[in-house]
Amino acid sequence: MRSTNPFALWRWESLLENSSDIGAGFIRTLQVAVLALLLALVIGVVVGTMSTAKGRLPRAVARIYVEMFQNIPLVIQIFFMYNGLAMAGLVLSEFTIGVVGVGMYHGAYIAEVVRAGILAVPKGQEEAAYSEGFNYIQTMRYVILPQMVKIILPPLTNQAVNLIKNTSVLAIIAGADLMYVADSYASYSLNYGPVYAVAGLLYFLLCFPLATFARKYEQKLKDNDTVVVNVGVDIPEVME
Repeated sequence: MRSTNPFALWRWESLLENSSDIGAGFIRTLQVAVLALLLALVIGVVVGTMSTAKGRLPRAVARIYVEMFQNIPLVIQIFFMYNGLAMAGLVLSEFTIGVVGVGMYHGAYIAEVVRAGILAVPKGQEEAAYSEGFNYIQTMRYVILPQMVKIILPPLTNQAVNLIKNTSVLAIIAGADLMYVADSYASYSLNYGPVYAVAGLLYFLLCFPLATFARKYEQKLKDNDTVVVNVGVDIPEVME
C-alpha cells in the first residue's frame, strides 16, 4: 500500500516521470517574462519620459495610462484581453496575452520608476544641456537618461522580480506556463506537495538572484554616497 504522506517517495517518482511537462512550463514562463519585461521597459521609458515633459498633453496621457493600469487588477486585465477582446472579434493567443498583458501592466509601474529617476537627476544637468544648445529629446537621450539608469536600477530590478511572479496569472487562462502545468498535474494526479514545491523552487531560482542583486547594488550606491559625503567634509585644523 502506498504511503499517504504528501511528500512520499513515490510522489516524487511520479513527478519525475512528468518532468518534461514541468520543464516546458518553466521555459514558457521564462519566455513570457523576458518578452513582457522588454515591452514593459519600452513602455516605462516612453511613458515615464512623457510624465516629465513640458507640455500638458503628454503628461496627461502618461498620467491616464499609469493610473488606469495601476488601479485595475492584473487578473481583470488578463480576463478582458482573453474574453472581452474575443467577443469584439480580436482573438489573441494565451502567449500573446501574457506578454502584452503583463508587459503593459508593469510598464505603468516602470514608468513611475523612470519618472522618479528623471526627477532625481539634478536640475542643473538639464539647464546645462539647454545652454549647450540641446533640445528636449537630445537632453533626455544624452544627459538625463544615462544618469538616471544608475539611480533606477534597484527599483527596476524589483519590478522585474514582480513581473516574473505575475506571469503565474496566465494559469487562469490555460497559458501553459509553469503555474498552469503544475496545477494541471496536481489536479489529475492528486500529487500536490512535490509539484508545488518544485514550482515554488523554480520561481525562487528566477527571482532570488535578481532580488539579491537589487539589494546589494542599492547598498553599494548608499556606501558610495557616504564616501562622497565624507570626502567633501572639511576637517578643521587643530589649534596648538
